[in-house]
Amino acid sequence: MPSFVAGNFLEDMALVMCFAALAAVICQLLRQPLIVGYLVTGVVVGPYTPGVVASTERIQLVANLGVTILIFSIGMEFRFRQLLRLTPTAGLVALIQALSMIGLGYLTGRLMGWTPWESLVTGAMVSISGAVIMARALEEVRVDPRVRELVFGVVLCEDVIAILLLAALITLVNGGGFSFHMLSINAALLCSFIAGAIAIGLMTVPYTVRRVARSNRPETLLVTSLGLCFASAMIAERLGYSLVLGAFLAGSLVAESGQGVKIEKLIEPVRQMFGAIFFVSVGMLVDPELLAAHGLALVVLSALVVAGKIISVALASALVGERPDIAIKSGFAMAQIGVFAILIAGVGTAAHSFLSALAVGVCAITAFLCPMLIRASNPVADWIDRALPQPVHRALSRYDGWLQRIRKPPEPAMIERGEAGASDPDGS
Repeated sequence: MPSFVAGNFLEDMALVMCFAALAAVICQLLRQPLIVGYLVTGVVVGPYTPGVVASTERIQLVANLGVTILIFSIGMEFRFRQLLRLTPTAGLVALIQALSMIGLGYLTGRLMGWTPWESLVTGAMVSISGAVIMARALEEVRVDPRVRELVFGVVLCEDVIAILLLAALITLVNGGGFSFHMLSINAALLCSFIAGAIAIGLMTVPYTVRRVARSNRPETLLVTSLGLCFASAMIAERLGYSLVLGAFLAGSLVAESGQGVKIEKLIEPVRQMFGAIFFVSVGMLVDPELLAAHGLALVVLSALVVAGKIISVALASALVGERPDIAIKSGFAMAQIGVFAILIAGVGTAAHSFLSALAVGVCAITAFLCPMLIRASNPVADWIDRALPQPVHRALSRYDGWLQRIRKPPEPAMIERGEAGASDPDGS
């Protein structure tokens, strides 16, 4: 039995922050990623480990603040022109990766003797990477800017896919059957929300932020920016979408004001503190006894996520014309699952089912591995680049050149000559 149970919010925060600070110091001494320490802290203060116990519900509320602020800061790195440029390639990578992992997850579930429904939920569960986990890992491990740009574009498209997956699964659970018509309606509504938010936001948010910035009062600028962040996240969540999507859009809109760098410096301490609480909250969900009872499934699904995502993301990235080293590094960076996996696992299953426990376990394991995989991606990419035969290098180079010619718009002179030729059939 636990010897101390936190009775109020102050005691929760005292437990979490003191244990997290101790874990952070130990991780620094051992040169381990801080995420590892925060996850272990969550297990120690969680309800499934005797000793000291914090309230999962109260800590989860604070953790949501960390998710919102972290994704908001990521959004400030992306202007809308950049997002429009990334969407076709990142969207295709996200779609290929998601379909591949859904198929692999379903096949794995069936091979392990699970029902078709459990296998389908498993496939959906392992298909969506964790934006928050990846963002926190990339703060600790520096990567090529092109890798960072690509993976955040892909993970944003995956969030859209996750919203549609949740809608489809909930429809199936409610006995409505799978309907392309309903899925199309949900997709149209989602696109309408994004387009409306961008249109209204571009007319109001940059102007508001610039006006506030002219006061030269950092506190006012910080409060205004976070107010816009939480308002956008609240609207998205109220409409049935992810707060991640709302926070990202708010960050991109604030970036259009030209004050993004200044605001990022202001919110950095807040982001780091609440980000730590988010990973502690993930660790608190880990039930060691339930996971031990499904140890084989936990190992298999963790291996499936790591291997499947590395291969599918790398191949899909190469397909859209990325260099082999960028494609491989992107695959390693996305080899984890996040909060959406836990939400998907809970659709149509009991509150404390083995799938929910496995989702939390795989999320924790892949979050633990994520910084290490990103570090390992550089030597692995270099080795593969050296090992590839020259004919393969030449074929990839020709393929990339072909894609560049397709994407490159025709020159004005060529258009004029084409029009002239079309108006003069004799060519004179």
